[in-house]
Amino acid sequence: MSTTPPAEPSPRYRYLTDSYVFRWENQTLRADLILTLPIALCLILGITVGHPAVGMIAAGGAMNTGFGRKQTIAGSYLPPMIYVTLGMSVAGFLGVLIGHSSLLMVVVAALLAFGYGMLTSLPGGYGWVGQQCVITYLVASAFPASPGEALGRGALLFLGGLIQLVISSLLMHIFADLRARVVALRHTLLEEEATLRTLILNTADSIQQRRILDSAIPYSLRLAFVLTLGTEIYRELHYPSGYWIPMTALIVLRPAVTDTVNRALARGLGTIAGAAVVTLCLAHMHPDLITIAAFTTLFAWISFGVVNVNYALFSAAVTGYIVFLLGLIQIPGPLVAERRTVATLIGAVIALTVRLIVISRYRHVWNKAINSLAH
Repeated sequence: MSTTPPAEPSPRYRYLTDSYVFRWENQTLRADLILTLPIALCLILGITVGHPAVGMIAAGGAMNTGFGRKQTIAGSYLPPMIYVTLGMSVAGFLGVLIGHSSLLMVVVAALLAFGYGMLTSLPGGYGWVGQQCVITYLVASAFPASPGEALGRGALLFLGGLIQLVISSLLMHIFADLRARVVALRHTLLEEEATLRTLILNTADSIQQRRILDSAIPYSLRLAFVLTLGTEIYRELHYPSGYWIPMTALIVLRPAVTDTVNRALARGLGTIAGAAVVTLCLAHMHPDLITIAAFTTLFAWISFGVVNVNYALFSAAVTGYIVFLLGLIQIPGPLVAERRTVATLIGAVIALTVRLIVISRYRHVWNKAINSLAH
């Protein structure tokens, strides 16, 4: 029996798929309860010892490492979890050490963004690890401090990631595999160094053969430019939580314009919705630190579970997580929600504008080439 193939969505609706298409078969809420336990542990420990900010930073590390379970490198999700734990520790140290007031911070952000763009050409979760390192660097830059405090932040991020690795691997009965990978880490890192060397050689060959458009270089350059612009705006405006401007631009900008528009709309809508819901909740409650920690864990769990269901829904959940997480250091929730929304929208507009300018430029070059051939 013949069937009529489903109609392709119109271009207008393709720009909205990350907002209105819900793939509920991809939700993993039950399995992801394991990933939330280390986050809750970090938060409770911080509150218990009287330093909720310490628990907040460690929980952030556990959150990032937990998302590594959604990625794979060489057929396993342990390498992304291990690599992001190491990478975000270094990135967090650099961000605090350099700080958002320094011009050097903008330069380093651009270099890191370019590196992330090049990593996207590798199979698996390498690009995701690079992206998380850039994000961690941007967040840490909002808290410039002495080298000692920078080292402390990096250590707390590492501790949170380590707690996530140990607890989740024990509960998933893969601790033996984790231990074997850690023992062989030196050898593995040498192999990854060879992979990166090959990437660099291939990039150099693309430049030499004038095949730049077929490589990851154009996308990497756009990422570097967008991060430079967004970070400079953040640095000059001194807007609280302004690191969300370059961070959103980094996350939203995709190689294809359709994906960029799709992601920008979903990110904006999800952030606005999440901010509205959380603000409404907080208007009717005055939570203590334990309650804030509980809500932080709840939204972390939802973020893990719906990341592959719908991007707008995921953005809303992450917004709730961030608002309650920062509530641990007595930043009013509605204020955090407002700042995040404004910064997110600015970052999305920057990414979209840059992408459209690039398209316009490409069209101009191609039209000029066609006209020259015609004459």
